[in-house]
Amino acid sequence: MSVPSKSPTEKIRIATIWLDGCSGCHMSLLDIDERLVAAADRIDLVFSPIVDTRTYPQNVDVCFVEGAVASGEDVEKLHVIRKNTRWVVAFGDCAVTGNIPGMRNRFPLREVMNRSYLENATHRPRIPNRDIPHLFDKVQPVHAFIEVDLFLPGCPPPADAIFEVLSALLENRLPDLAGRVRFG
Repeated sequence: MSVPSKSPTEKIRIATIWLDGCSGCHMSLLDIDERLVAAADRIDLVFSPIVDTRTYPQNVDVCFVEGAVASGEDVEKLHVIRKNTRWVVAFGDCAVTGNIPGMRNRFPLREVMNRSYLENATHRPRIPNRDIPHLFDKVQPVHAFIEVDLFLPGCPPPADAIFEVLSALLENRLPDLAGRVRFG
């Protein structure tokens, strides 16, 4: 696996996206704090929920994908990302394993929908039938649909681990996550 390399004067084009999850990984990204500001002159954030861009761009160096895959809409997004991105990072436990969104896999989708939209509704109970994506029966991790170049586990991943990945990319090297992430 090769790291997307840039000259010291070129900015690395970074994208982030969240699928089915809580956005906690993005919060952990922001927890890098002043280290993120210090790296800002080398990073071009070209697509993210925190950037007002609607269309995923071409020639992205790295995309951090947060969240599990629960719908056809998620898969469509992933295919666009993989086609236009050199390095895809499964960002957090939901992207790596399905984690919390995958907890619904133990139940039939119809039961989950009834419980969510009918049994627990206090105002106009109804299952939505428009303007929402078609949900899969089972939630799956990102690598079930596209090739992933790096798995960054954690719920959320520690800011130090995220910073190590960013630093490694800026230094044209593979990240060393030993001691920066925990499994299990």
